[in-house]
Amino acid sequence: MTDDFLIARNPEENSSLPFIVRIPLGANGIILKVRDTWPRTTKIYCHRAEAWPADPDIVETLPVRSVSRRGAAIDLVLERGRENRSQFVLTRARGREMIFWQSRRTTKQARPNVTLPTARAHGQVLQIVVDSQERYAYGFTHQQTSIERRKLPAGDYGVVDGDTVVGAVERKSIDDLSAGLTSGKLTFQLADLAGLHRAALVVEAPYSALFKREYVAGATLAEAVAEAQVRFPRVPIVFCDNRKMAEEWTYRWLGAVLHEWRLSQRTDIVVADLEGPSASPAEIRAWAVDNGLEVPAKGRIPTRVRQAWEARNDRRES
Repeated sequence: MTDDFLIARNPEENSSLPFIVRIPLGANGIILKVRDTWPRTTKIYCHRAEAWPADPDIVETLPVRSVSRRGAAIDLVLERGRENRSQFVLTRARGREMIFWQSRRTTKQARPNVTLPTARAHGQVLQIVVDSQERYAYGFTHQQTSIERRKLPAGDYGVVDGDTVVGAVERKSIDDLSAGLTSGKLTFQLADLAGLHRAALVVEAPYSALFKREYVAGATLAEAVAEAQVRFPRVPIVFCDNRKMAEEWTYRWLGAVLHEWRLSQRTDIVVADLEGPSASPAEIRAWAVDNGLEVPAKGRIPTRVRQAWEARNDRRES
């Protein structure tokens, strides 16, 4: 068998992994079924093949400069100017082998060169409720939190005040988002989230990932996301770079929600100041001028003017 890196078409019909590769390592090499011929924009999922086909439909034959195994990784360097360095990572998850093919570029995209802050969310050690049905949940090990697992009415992560769910976040991978949009399941989830005080949906991928799906047109998914936001404006859909960034965003957002909720519950703050008047500031100013009350042309409307306006409304209702 050749010492070249071989890429051929997968002879299995209707396979979701249309190519096979042979890594020249060991006596017979390592044979894998793969989704693409190179990890250009994202890491590629791989699966072991039983054997190299007897009459392969070769796509590429690439001379190898070096190939070596280092722990769970196989480093491959090809004899060509571009797209010459990549790595196969062999690991285990959920009780089975998982193999990914990645390049330096895709690894860098998956791990942006940023340092996450360690400061508390709004100065507090946040208690986050993780839904009891959430699998592979965020651990929030980088953040200052305490975790409680129990059933949430909507979302995967939430903050509560007594029995009230103050805010919740639904987590989606790009695959989950795509499936939920095309099946209609996401509509029901957004409707449940919209019934909470505050809610959001976070996606563990950048917005550009919508246009890189293999079996769904990017325009179709983008239109579906836009329609969901228009239909449920109270539930923002936020795209983050990856899972780690999505976890950090979830932590900060839940902290802000709890902070806003506690402010709204303070008895020393006038409710009208938090919720605003029933009419626009311009209407209240016009009414105050007509009734001989002093009111600034710009800025905050004085409390005495607001109280006079509310008293006027009360008299009308009576």
